[in-house]
Amino acid sequence: MTMKLLVATRNRHKLEEIRAIFTAPGLLLEGVDGIEGLPEVEEDGLTFEDNAKKKAVTLARAAKRWALADDSGLEVDALGGEPGVYSARYAGEPVDYEANNKKLLKNMAGLLNRKARFRCVIALSDADGRAEVVEGVCEGKITESSRGDNGFGYDPVFIPDGYSMTFAEMPAEMKNGISHRALALHAAWKKWGELLARYHC
Repeated sequence: MTMKLLVATRNRHKLEEIRAIFTAPGLLLEGVDGIEGLPEVEEDGLTFEDNAKKKAVTLARAAKRWALADDSGLEVDALGGEPGVYSARYAGEPVDYEANNKKLLKNMAGLLNRKARFRCVIALSDADGRAEVVEGVCEGKITESSRGDNGFGYDPVFIPDGYSMTFAEMPAEMKNGISHRALALHAAWKKWGELLARYHC
């Protein structure tokens, strides 16, 4: 039997990454764009948890099926935790990864403390809006210039602890083994895998 789970994102890169990590026999992950009539969800929460829960609950209720949503971003110590929940639109609308990275590096110019982390919160909601969350964190530092062509978002300017390469310099398989999203998804499967295995539609 096939287990269908709605992934509450229209971000193609994020959906591909989740599909690469969150795998199991018979598990089918469907993106929001594959289902007509689903609402846009404004990510106006003050925390990653707020946004992840809102997306999961809103779309699970609208689609009348289980939904998984994540909200993630970069926290830089020297910038007081910025860009945080505003990571995707740090340089303004529309979302522009290169502009975000340029703004971040400009704001970090001359700062010795480069410590930062990627944080990912994943929420799972049933069709009635009951939701729970898990979290994954990847510690690292900010580079002084963009490096690498893989990945997306802030990957070219982030080096995880214990490595010399940025996420954007790593093969996808390597990044997907250590990233914040990978850690959160592994925690999600550990917590909810048995539950999802009983849910088929």
